[in-house]
Amino acid sequence: MRYLPLILKNCWRNRRRTVLTILSIGVSMCLLGVMITLYHAFYLSNPTPDQALRLVTRNKISLTVALPLSYMQRIRQVPGVREVMVANWFQGTFRDNRDPKNQFARFSVEPEKLFTIFGEWKIPEEERQAFIRDRTGCVIGRDLANAFGFKIGDRIHIVGDIYPGDFEFTVRGIFDAPSNSNLLYFNKEYIDQSLPERRRGMVGIYYERIDDPNHANRISQEIDEIYRNSPAQTKTETEQAFNVGFLSLLGNVKMFLFSISAAVMFTILLVSANTMAMSVRERVREIGVLKTLGFTPGAILGLILGEACSISLVGGLMGFVISALLIEGMMRSPFGGFLPAIDVFDPAVMAACIGTAMGIGLLSSLVPAFGASRIPIVAALRSTD
Repeated sequence: MRYLPLILKNCWRNRRRTVLTILSIGVSMCLLGVMITLYHAFYLSNPTPDQALRLVTRNKISLTVALPLSYMQRIRQVPGVREVMVANWFQGTFRDNRDPKNQFARFSVEPEKLFTIFGEWKIPEEERQAFIRDRTGCVIGRDLANAFGFKIGDRIHIVGDIYPGDFEFTVRGIFDAPSNSNLLYFNKEYIDQSLPERRRGMVGIYYERIDDPNHANRISQEIDEIYRNSPAQTKTETEQAFNVGFLSLLGNVKMFLFSISAAVMFTILLVSANTMAMSVRERVREIGVLKTLGFTPGAILGLILGEACSISLVGGLMGFVISALLIEGMMRSPFGGFLPAIDVFDPAVMAACIGTAMGIGLLSSLVPAFGASRIPIVAALRSTD
């Protein structure tokens, strides 16, 4: 601590270089923070109590292949299953699909079961009953209502593509959810009546609410065993596993995240090493003077390493703050409904960003700092760099 004022003063010897180095580290740690946050949210986070009570059943071949509606009765009879609900991804076009703000999740469901399956969602009882009674009615999440200014009684027009036709829905309720709620749900019967006979009676996915999270594996296996030899076999998994599987449609996401993180750290390590080498080379004679004044090689080493760590600390902290703001923006975006609940200011992510930044600072400055600490006084004073 006795050398801290000198370390901080040395950090600002070349302000332009210091600022650019901090920005480089900050941008890199920002990207790293986003990658770590997404990885933690999808692969390491624990499900909420309500999520742990939900299972999802889909076609074993692909999410895009439908299941027969007749499966519902057999699934409901499996011990431990409290309720089963049909859900179909609707897609469609709201206003102009070229604007990302107009894209949000839309599902056709069974209205009377929606708030039983998703028990953590809160909606006034009169609004829930109005949604059940009106076949052309819909309910929307609070985030979606705020984004477009929707209110009870408004009409939402969507042009179907997977389910062709022009559909108009009346907002009958607005629900509050713990996570992002850019969501719209409407009655599947309203859509089914417009379909040809051959397309009726098919289901995208089934949601099951079970009695105990500890029974999830057993119930999943029993459901899949029922249809193991049927033409349309099933795959049943927890809601969290289903979300991760949905993400895997993009490819090997784990490898993608690891590759980007490794490339970021390697690149910023090279940038920092070059910066520190330049900084030390410019101060060789000054180091000779410090040694003449009695500074030991250990003190010289500590000064240079301290300078690198101070710059890296600021860059890492700045990167974490920016990454948190980006994650917050992603959660509020139209695509936020597809993301799991994320702790924006996660202490573990902050520690990872700052720790990685300081580690890079140490590694990048270790060689030039060690060389400077061992240079003879006479050689240092004779330097002309």
